[in-house]
Amino acid sequence: MNIEQIVKEVLSEIQERPKKQHSYTQEYQTKHFIYEKENQVGVVNPKDYEYIDDVIHKTPARIGIGRSGTRMKTKNYIDFRIDHAAAQDAVFKDVDDSVLESMNLPILHSSASSMEEYLMNLDVGRRLNKDSEQWLRNNAETGKQVQIIVSDGLSSTGIEETIPDLLPSLVQGLKSKNVSMNDPFFIRKSRVWIQDEVASLVGCDLVISLIGERPGLATAKSISAYLIYKPNENSVEADRTVFSNIHEGGVPPVEAGAYLADIIEKMLQSKTSGVKFAQLQ
Repeated sequence: MNIEQIVKEVLSEIQERPKKQHSYTQEYQTKHFIYEKENQVGVVNPKDYEYIDDVIHKTPARIGIGRSGTRMKTKNYIDFRIDHAAAQDAVFKDVDDSVLESMNLPILHSSASSMEEYLMNLDVGRRLNKDSEQWLRNNAETGKQVQIIVSDGLSSTGIEETIPDLLPSLVQGLKSKNVSMNDPFFIRKSRVWIQDEVASLVGCDLVISLIGERPGLATAKSISAYLIYKPNENSVEADRTVFSNIHEGGVPPVEAGAYLADIIEKMLQSKTSGVKFAQLQ
């Protein structure tokens, strides 16, 4: 099954799901101010209005916003504050349990005891806590080719918005290629390198981490995929392959899942990842 077929099948499944809609009750609207963002040309009497209008609808960059005296206009300042708040929320809030339950993802934990510790101490996010390590020993099968990890990383919003579409596409793609895999699971407050410990516990050939990216003011919904073939204590960053900018405004999640399945198949065949894998392409 090729990428196009996988994407079509997963898209048909997604279309059958009920879509999230913003519906506000009268009581909510009475108590809250509902602000809808809209791209608009803010420059007064621009030389080429059509050109600026076309460009601002093709990029999330803050261009053509105009100014009021020496500062940006109030609307653009509000937009900036909204995007900044969304970025902060993506980092500090947890992925909603209902999202993980709908995806049937068991929840494990890193050694980080709090978000503050996670942000200030990189090492605690790179190890499982004792309970999660024991759970993995007791429940995961060993000797499979691939282990998929989902991690909140620095964007819980990215996980909530992206994984429900990406993960089914990735799993379906791997199954179509007869690649054996353990059931995916979710690790709270974890970093990329935790995949090395997981790989050693489950004895897989390749591990892929789907992890929330550090949010910016353009989007707080992006995730990355980190892949490594048979990591060990001597593994370095150059041994990992990363694909980033996976979100609705970048690489579409469904397409990313199908593409990653193809990449994993090639890595298993070549028995390598990272820089060495790139040199073979």
